[in-house]
Amino acid sequence: MNELLIIADPQLMAERTAWLASLANERRLSEHTLDAYECDTRQFLTFLTGHLAGPATLKDIHALRPADFRAFLAARRKEGSGARSLGRNLAGLRSLLRYLEKKGLVNAAGASAVRSPKQPKSLPKPLSDRQAITMVSDEAQLHEEPWIAARDAAVFSLLYGCGLRISEALDLMPDDFSRGATTLRITGKGNKTRLVPLLTVVLEAVEKYRALCPYYLESQQPLFRGARGGKLQQAIIQRTMQKMRSAFGLPETATPHALRHSFATHLLAGGGDLRTIQELLGHASLSTTQVYTGVDSSRLLEVYDRAHPRA
Repeated sequence: MNELLIIADPQLMAERTAWLASLANERRLSEHTLDAYECDTRQFLTFLTGHLAGPATLKDIHALRPADFRAFLAARRKEGSGARSLGRNLAGLRSLLRYLEKKGLVNAAGASAVRSPKQPKSLPKPLSDRQAITMVSDEAQLHEEPWIAARDAAVFSLLYGCGLRISEALDLMPDDFSRGATTLRITGKGNKTRLVPLLTVVLEAVEKYRALCPYYLESQQPLFRGARGGKLQQAIIQRTMQKMRSAFGLPETATPHALRHSFATHLLAGGGDLRTIQELLGHASLSTTQVYTGVDSSRLLEVYDRAHPRA
């Protein structure tokens, strides 16, 4: 606390304390987020002490220009902070300044005019072919209740075999699987509808679950049920995957959504074109699908480095 008294005027520090209290009591932010915002603003005030050659005051904050905030971000980057950390730094500062502006104490325009650092795109982390096939097999399911094991295998099969989001799979109804169906009509994000091929092995997994399920599956009700008969929740499938990771020694990146990534990556590796994969995934923009070209290239380079005699 002594450090804080040195790097900022007492009135500014009192307003900062009140702002943090409002985040905790009114907005009910998590303790982790509060700690991050406290750290971000403390770092900024420490920077201003040197930048302004003295402890910052509310008057100083009011007079800050975009160049001052850019100088802070540049200093943080020089210390090793990445784009994500810098983006969070700026978000914390903007929150504090908006709070002070509402009280008529400062002008927040300077911080608002600064662009957040461009966030790097992280590549999806698909499973290998063998890992994905293991996940969807009947033999790999861990639940002792046969119908629940069949249910989990069917859900995983839809994620990997059809590229569905977990929410899309759990929203399916029995009527979606009409007799002799070879495609599924899926309503995804933004109520966008797409058709995806229904592989025979996926349909067989779903039919096995339906045959074993102890609950009456009404045509316009959720197909996948929890242990007590209600709609199956995403958290149940996520916990099941977590147990399977432990049982089969899979990486932490092996999540239900990783099966959808695997669907796209394996299709691309097998010669599928981006436009078709975009339609199958229900992506609004081709640029979203193009991230899988990076995944495939990364895997090819790994194989090259490991196997090529001149690598």
